[in-house]
Amino acid sequence: MIYKIKEKFWSWGNQFTITDGQGNDRFVVAGQAFSWGDKLSFQDMKGTELAFIRQKLMSFMPRYEILVNGSVFAEVTKEFSWLQQNFTLDVPGPNDYEIAGSFWQHEFNFMRSGRKVAAVSKTYWDWTDCYGVDIVDGEDDVSILCACIVIDQVLHDGDDN
Repeated sequence: MIYKIKEKFWSWGNQFTITDGQGNDRFVVAGQAFSWGDKLSFQDMKGTELAFIRQKLMSFMPRYEILVNGSVFAEVTKEFSWLQQNFTLDVPGPNDYEIAGSFWQHEFNFMRSGRKVAAVSKTYWDWTDCYGVDIVDGEDDVSILCACIVIDQVLHDGDDN
């Protein structure tokens, strides 16, 4: 499945719209404007919260929790590396996602059990952050899309420093 994640240009807090390959709105992500750390609600188009993304403060490296129904379902952690941007999406069970990419090229690959299951590419020449996400059928689209939002938050926060 192919998705497009687009950040809204004017908004209080971080706001994203996620469309499918045909341009149909599929999800919205609404951030809280005034909070300690990033807090974002990942919702379907009816307003039902499918996941909640919460930044963990007081962590050496950036770390975010993905909550489903109020309980921690997964955790996204930025890994220490010199030249690449590496993240881990820790989900229940032994099949975590390893995410590797280039800050300069804005390209990321999600690997699971040694195979590529998703690719993310940033669109250039746009007023706001916009990403194309190609996810292999059978993968957890919501977890991968949440991880993409986290990566944007981490890299965007790095731009502010």
